[in-house]
Amino acid sequence: MLHKIINLTVRDVRFPTSLEQHGSDAMHTDPDYSAAYVVLDTDCGLKGFGLTFTLGKGTEIGKIYTGVANCLEVTIDQMLKEGYPAYTTSCAWLGYSDQQLKQLCSDALKSGWTRFKVKVGADLEDDIRRCCLIRQMIGPSSTLMIDANQRWDVAEAISWVSRLAEVKPLWIEEPTSPDDILGHAAISKALAPLGIGVATGEQCHNRVMFKQFLQASALQFVQIDSCRLGSVNENLAVLLMAHKFQVPVCPHAGGVGLCELVQHLILFDYICVSADLRNRMCEYVDHLHEHFTSPAVIQDAHYMPPKDPGYSCEMLEASVNRHEYPEGDIWKLEINK
Repeated sequence: MLHKIINLTVRDVRFPTSLEQHGSDAMHTDPDYSAAYVVLDTDCGLKGFGLTFTLGKGTEIGKIYTGVANCLEVTIDQMLKEGYPAYTTSCAWLGYSDQQLKQLCSDALKSGWTRFKVKVGADLEDDIRRCCLIRQMIGPSSTLMIDANQRWDVAEAISWVSRLAEVKPLWIEEPTSPDDILGHAAISKALAPLGIGVATGEQCHNRVMFKQFLQASALQFVQIDSCRLGSVNENLAVLLMAHKFQVPVCPHAGGVGLCELVQHLILFDYICVSADLRNRMCEYVDHLHEHFTSPAVIQDAHYMPPKDPGYSCEMLEASVNRHEYPEGDIWKLEINK
């Protein structure tokens, strides 16, 4: 029996993460992690939930695209027991002090984390100092990645990252404009002798862009984003292309609900497509999971397969009410300061 959608609600949910510099990078100095949150009601009582992540003001645009992004939903035993490898970005946001950075790295190491990503791109000498500090803390055997959030042009990216080669980063993420496919190819070619790959894709909005990146050998790590690509189907097409080109998929996550959504895609990739964990890991940011009914579960720095039905994007109604912009209690307090 077919059921009808009888109501659609879109709500603007914003978390004031800028107050403590969570999420800060070279391009976004004061982001408020936010979501366009959609609830579909049906005539039989079933509800559907979906969201797309923004940095606050982008939610107005995100509301339009969310409806698309919400649609569709060798060894499973190993995955159930061990989980999918994760890396953390939570230790090294650009706005964090050295003291905060050291404490977070120390705590992460005690919790079993061995893969770390550092935000770079604002000041070269400061990047060298911070990256050396983190490398010293995590040791030579841990994996280090760097992320410039599109800050440089092509020549600057090559020069800047070459100066950071001493800390042995696995990749440089988003070194230049996310639309410059040939620019990424040039950067990839220049950095290959240094053993540094290029990771990008979180801003790619369809499978065609990924096809061109792959054909041009412009990236060595594919970073799908569960909200940027409209629908699960579009993400699956990229997973299949990445497998054809033998390029590992290391999804972008964090934000509001991205970890909850992308965990389903990485499990599909491993179980149904790649059956390979070499050079594969998924980003994890330890913010805002408490606002979801089925938050992502991390155990020993691995995503554990979700056990609840659905796509894990239902938010707690109390959280939505408090953070809805601009009428929620959180924003009333901020606006009236």
